Amino acid sequence: MKVVIVGAGEVGSYLAERLTKESHEVVVVEQDPERARHVEQHIDALVVTGSGSHPDDMDAAGIGDADLLVAVTTDDEANLVACMLASQAGVERRIARIEAEALRAPAAAGLLSAAGADVVIDPDEETAVEILHLLDYPGASEINMLAEDRVAVVGTVLSPESPLVGRRLSESFAPYGADWDFLIGAVSRGDRTVIPRRDMVLRAGDVVRIVDIGKSSNELRRLLGLTQARPHRVMLLGGGRTGEMVARRLVEMNSEVCLVERDGERARQIAESLDDVLILEGDITDAELLEEEQVGNHDAVIAVTGNDEDNILACLYAKSVGVPETIALLHRLEFLPLLRTLGIDGALSPRTACANGVMRIIRGGVRVATYLDMDVEVLELTVAESSSVAGQRICDLHLPKEVLIAAVLRDGAAMVGRGHVVLQERDHLVIFARPKAVAAARKRFE
Repeated sequence: MKVVIVGAGEVGSYLAERLTKESHEVVVVEQDPERARHVEQHIDALVVTGSGSHPDDMDAAGIGDADLLVAVTTDDEANLVACMLASQAGVERRIARIEAEALRAPAAAGLLSAAGADVVIDPDEETAVEILHLLDYPGASEINMLAEDRVAVVGTVLSPESPLVGRRLSESFAPYGADWDFLIGAVSRGDRTVIPRRDMVLRAGDVVRIVDIGKSSNELRRLLGLTQARPHRVMLLGGGRTGEMVARRLVEMNSEVCLVERDGERARQIAESLDDVLILEGDITDAELLEEEQVGNHDAVIAVTGNDEDNILACLYAKSVGVPETIALLHRLEFLPLLRTLGIDGALSPRTACANGVMRIIRGGVRVATYLDMDVEVLELTVAESSSVAGQRICDLHLPKEVLIAAVLRDGAAMVGRGHVVLQERDHLVIFARPKAVAAARKRFE
């Protein structure tokens, strides 16, 4: 598949990297020469230095031969113009990053359609949703909901006290017999990620991604050390679009919310739209302000400004005064290992949140999870009626080491992908796979 990506910022460059690893033909259009050079030097993609809203530059990108356009600049209008040019060139699917609320409103649907945008995506909204999922598992570092929200992929760092440490996986899960409803799908150790087998021995500090279908969640939380209750009193640091979205949804869930915003005008705007949120004007790294507002009495602190350093410092201060759950928004991925060593509980990236949304669309509507620190994807596939795997046990499929069936959704009920499970037509599968194995996995099951 040929994909033209307009915009080589956080989201565009990350998508280009993911898609090239799956052997897609990728062309990146970026008008900033420095960004264009960076992509050219680090990603195996053709780069056109130009504008996605200029017909000549899009012709240079070969837009007429493309199967998909993804316009993800920070300029809504430029993204729509890129979609319009792609539509005129006959590109079958066109995705636009749109942030303006007015353009995302139902009344604007006709305008988006006329502009050629099949699907719109908003990184701030995708990030807000991931933050809310993370609050459902306090202490976890990542959460992704799949299979009609019946399957959770929980990411966390194993502590030395975890009962899983120092034991083979087969030994750890043996006591549960047929009753266990969770499965470890991937383990990251240092800079290496593996899809584990039964004889793997886990170590303290390993980053594990566990599939949980909900029936044994309390036992899973015990094994992982995630024993905190869902946060009720929440302090949000940063009043951008992500912060406002999270605040609004937390209020709808009857949480007590305090939001700190540095810009006075922005703070007043949020106060006018969110009556049930305490809005404070101030610097999120001002220890006196945080102490005055009794940050230590909150159940969670979530830092979502555009400054990574401020987010990290604020979360560190919150941890130092006893806040159980801290979550930091990260734009620079090199900070991720630092956060884990410092004890900050969760880290989220707008680029991966948006990439998950775009990859879901590329996959034909199925959800996809990509991660900051591992070269493994989690995706959903459906067993086709003509697939040779229908009627076979999972253990008899002889799947490559790069692929693991973690869960099966059938008639609205989820089950762990244990070896004795017999696959049926129209089963929805949650699969862990390395990017290079994704295409083969899709061919095998679909």
